[in-house]
Amino acid sequence: MADVLPLLLLALAGFLVGGVYATWKTARGFAIMLAVAAVMAIAGGIGWMIYG
Repeated sequence: MADVLPLLLLALAGFLVGGVYATWKTARGFAIMLAVAAVMAIAGGIGWMIYG
């Protein structure tokens, strides 16, 4: 299970980036929050793969 969690975080990040793309023109504040969450998910997934 520990090998799957970083991949799930990266998949979540992809989903969040899609949300950023979809909401950028209508709700920029929400899109920025999604972008921050996506960056955190990417950093967590990569960090978990390297150090976990």
